[in-house]
Formats: sequence, C-alpha cells, structure tokens
Amino acid sequence: MINKSAAKRNRNSKKAQLRNRARNSALKTIEKHLRGAITASDSSAEAILREYCSQLDKVAKAGTIHRNKVANKKSQLTKLFNTMGK
Repeated sequence: MINKSAAKRNRNSKKAQLRNRARNSALKTIEKHLRGAITASDSSAEAILREYCSQLDKVAKAGTIHRNKVANKKSQLTKLFNTMGK
C-alpha cells in the first residue's frame, strides 16, 4: 500500500510532467518555425529568434531545462541566424 505522502508526490510529479511536456513541445514548435525562417531568409527570423530566446530563459528559470543547455541552444541558433545573410 502507498502511503499518503508518496501518493501526493506521484500526483504532483504527473502534473509537473505534463507541464514540462507542454513547455518542451512549445519550444520545439518555435525552434522549427525559426529554422524554417532562417532557411528561407525570412525577415521575421530576428523576431522569432528573440521570442525563442525569451521562452528559453523562462523555461530555464522554471527548471524544465538546464541553463547550460539553454545557453548552448541560444548560441547555436544565433550563430545559424548570423550566417543567414551570407
């Protein structure tokens, strides 16, 4: 039999899992739009990059993704964005 604290921990971790999955899914969608805009040399790529970096910072602050991974993603996509015009 599961004790009360373990049952509550289980409930809370399931809620957190759903929340984290939604955040990660939203980030992947924005990243896909950003990569598409960069590939097409779209003028909206800069705005999408700014939005993506903002969302990454929020997710890192919430603890969903490690801050070092966020820094690496921002660096990677900024570098890709900077090579867009060349």
